[in-house]
Amino acid sequence: MRTLLIAIIVLLTFLTSKAQQYFGTPVAEGHRSIVLMNPTVRNLETFIYLVDNQIFALPKDYHIVGFYQKDQQYNFQQSIDFLKSSPRSDLFLQVCQDVPGAMLFGENPCSDDFYNVFSGSIGVIFFGGPDIPPSFYGEDTGLLTEITDYPRHAFEVSFLFHLLGGFQNDTFVPYLAGNPDYKILGICLGMQTMNVATGGTLYQDIPSQLYKQQTIEQILEAETDARHRNYVINTGYHAPPMGGSFHQIKLSPAFVPAWNDYNKELTPVVLSSHHQAVKKLGKGWITIAGSMDGKVIEAIRHETYPHVIGVQFHPEPSFLYQKESKLNLFPGQLPGASFMELYGGDRGEQFNRLIWQWMGNIYR
Repeated sequence: MRTLLIAIIVLLTFLTSKAQQYFGTPVAEGHRSIVLMNPTVRNLETFIYLVDNQIFALPKDYHIVGFYQKDQQYNFQQSIDFLKSSPRSDLFLQVCQDVPGAMLFGENPCSDDFYNVFSGSIGVIFFGGPDIPPSFYGEDTGLLTEITDYPRHAFEVSFLFHLLGGFQNDTFVPYLAGNPDYKILGICLGMQTMNVATGGTLYQDIPSQLYKQQTIEQILEAETDARHRNYVINTGYHAPPMGGSFHQIKLSPAFVPAWNDYNKELTPVVLSSHHQAVKKLGKGWITIAGSMDGKVIEAIRHETYPHVIGVQFHPEPSFLYQKESKLNLFPGQLPGASFMELYGGDRGEQFNRLIWQWMGNIYR
């Protein structure tokens, strides 16, 4: 088996052998681990905020392990430096030196690393990011698709295929077949990657393909609930450096069964920042939420594995849960209002918290 290059930040040094032992024998180590894909400083800080503020009420016996591929566009030395300066002893990084190659949907040079990480953890979170190469789902690249991190996409698509299987290779036995209680959350790109990895496809541009819109002005004239990112920043108006848009979603009857105490008649507001969306569902998925007009799939869950869901929106930013974080995303919007003031309680905040509460409960 190939040797993994594992960066473990403990006492400001790398303890590679301990990391390999930890992944091999998590029970003997007395700890459980959650894997964070694409562990940028921003993603690490976001996750730490959710845990430390009991939004994601994670038990204290967990380790947090960031997993990435060496050729990704982000400079992960920044993450290493962040962990070196952190007083926490529960944060680790693991890097895969291999590349999946052309065989994304089957055994490849990364497979051993994928299995080691899977067998040494009980769950994984896939964060948001840039457009997936359409070649992964058998399409040519549209003019509005921007591929900026091919290595990351190949790595994460292949890892999710190993976890869940897909239409591309029916003979492959997915890892979760042996551990159906494994937990996976996909956020925005993470959900799209789940779908593509299992044989699904994407709309490459929501405005032009689903709404037949060709200009920014046409998008801004449309209903707010039909805007899935903040196109105001493309017009020259002053706006904060975030591409998010707030809109309502509609929950389906197939919503997560464990959330029975949530009123499914509500149409909560979520933070959205994407221009691509699920088209054909991959193997094993059902839709559990959609846009108000029914054009965009907003959340999916796996029919076979009960703790595997994907959400197209973003429930993770800290400002969703901070009254002091004032927002001004659009001209004419109430200035200096927080998300909690605009969409507190049943209007949105409670629903976003519910996702993390559910995750915390299944990790207990």
